Amino acid sequence: MISQTAKSPIVVLLIAGGPLGNCVANRLAERFKNLTVIQEEPERKWDIVRRRARFLGWGAAIGQAAFGVVYKLGESKHKLRRQRVLSDAGLLPTLRPDLNVQHVSSVNGPDCQALLTNLKPDVVAVYGTRLIKPKLMEKVAAPFINYHAGITPKYRGQHPAYWALAAADRSRAGVTIHLVDDGVDTGKVLAQRTVRFSEQDTIWTYQWVQLAEALPLLEDAIDNWAAAHETVTETDVSSQLYFPPTIWTYVRNGLRSGVW
Repeated sequence: MISQTAKSPIVVLLIAGGPLGNCVANRLAERFKNLTVIQEEPERKWDIVRRRARFLGWGAAIGQAAFGVVYKLGESKHKLRRQRVLSDAGLLPTLRPDLNVQHVSSVNGPDCQALLTNLKPDVVAVYGTRLIKPKLMEKVAAPFINYHAGITPKYRGQHPAYWALAAADRSRAGVTIHLVDDGVDTGKVLAQRTVRFSEQDTIWTYQWVQLAEALPLLEDAIDNWAAAHETVTETDVSSQLYFPPTIWTYVRNGLRSGVW
C-alpha cells in the first residue's frame, strides 16, 4: 500500500465504455487522484463475427451471434438484480462528470499511444478493451494490469465464470488480476479470488457480481505495483481459451446442468 504521505501514482485506465467499465472508472477515481480514463470506440459486431468465423468457423460464429441477440433481449429481465449488486457494492454505472475522459478510436491506435506517451503513467489498468498489442506496450514504460472475470489460466477469454459453472468447476469461478502480455489472459497472476453466486444469478449477472469482488483486488494491485511491492503468483494448471456460448450450447448446458 502507498502511505498517506506518498505521492499518488499516475494511473491510466483503458476501457471500452458501458456500465461495467464505468463502474471501474468511478471506483478507481475514488482511490487514485491522478487518474485518466481512455475510452475506445466499440468494435463493430460484424467485425467480431467475421474474426470468430476465421478462428472457429461460420457455424460457431453464427451460433454465438444468435446467443448475443438472446442476451441483449434478456437484459431488461435482469435489470433489478444488476442494480442490487451495484447498490450493495456502492458502484455507479454512469461516469462521474468530473472524470478526465479521453476518447480514442482504438487502444492500439496512434492517438492512444500519444496520450500514454504524454501522460507517463506509473500503471495502466485495463478492462474490457480490444486485446492490447505488444507494439503499444513496448512504447509505454509502465505495467499493464488487467481485470479478468475468470480464473486464469484455466478459464481465459469470455464468460469464463459461466464456463466454469457449466463444467461444475465452482472453485474456479472467480476473478483474476494479471499483467498483460502478448497472449490472451496469459499474463502473470497478481491476485485471484473465487466468487460465490446466488441462485438468482445467471450469465446475465455473473460479471456484475464478479466486478464487485474484483475491484478491491485491482486497486491493491495498482497500489502495490506503483509502490514497488508487487507480487506475482505462479499457477500450474491447464489453460483454455473460451468464447461466448452458441445458442444451442447455452440451451444444452442449461438443461443438463441447470446453469443459465
